[in-house]
Amino acid sequence: MKFISWNVNGLRAVVGKGFVESFETFGADFFCLQETKMQAGQLDISFPGYESYWNYAEKKGYSGTAIFTKYKPLSVTYGMNIDEHDHEGRIITLEMEQFFLVTVYTPNSQDGLRRLDYRMQWESDFLAYLTSLDCRKPVIVCGDMNVAHEEIDLKNPQNNRRNAGFTDEERQKMTTLLASGFVDTFRTLHPEEQKYSWWSYRFKAREKNVGWRIDYFLISERLVPQLVEATIHAEIMGSDHCPVELVLNI
Repeated sequence: MKFISWNVNGLRAVVGKGFVESFETFGADFFCLQETKMQAGQLDISFPGYESYWNYAEKKGYSGTAIFTKYKPLSVTYGMNIDEHDHEGRIITLEMEQFFLVTVYTPNSQDGLRRLDYRMQWESDFLAYLTSLDCRKPVIVCGDMNVAHEEIDLKNPQNNRRNAGFTDEERQKMTTLLASGFVDTFRTLHPEEQKYSWWSYRFKAREKNVGWRIDYFLISERLVPQLVEATIHAEIMGSDHCPVELVLNI
């Protein structure tokens, strides 16, 4: 079973940059999007054989997530049922028969770390949400988690020590999440590979491959025996992020 996750940084923009062709080429069972930056009715997009689910931010042109699926879920949940967090369209959860699939667009701590305190609370609540799901059945979590966990996960760790996405606080939250029964699939299968999923639009960063790995597929530990592959598709253009892929034997 193939899963794709992609922060498209504006779905309406990326549709004109090969998104449809990439979607059809992947032929994924589940295709998860983050940062769709749109409201209901702003784009008419569908694919034969797929159902789609959308979580829109209340603020126009901001955040937002979506999932296209070949399989009808048992249930769909939007957000994590915490009012403080559920106005930005950041989470969709599909309950399938054998697992939960969660796509997430984690809040950015922003310039000057002005949203770091909020991010820390969000992270704690998200961990509690995931562990509550994991008590019921295995969980697959994917999306832009806005953190480079280890120094191998970004090109210039020393220069970014207190920048959003590489603070000690954010990295520790990812460490805690992984210690709570979840596995970083790409790093598990590719322990030494330095590959990135996001590049700044500035300074020709992508051309020079000066990037960060901030897009993930995490899985419950008990799914590891079914892990086949985890891939970063840096060759796919259209956004400042590239798609990441997970293949599980389910």
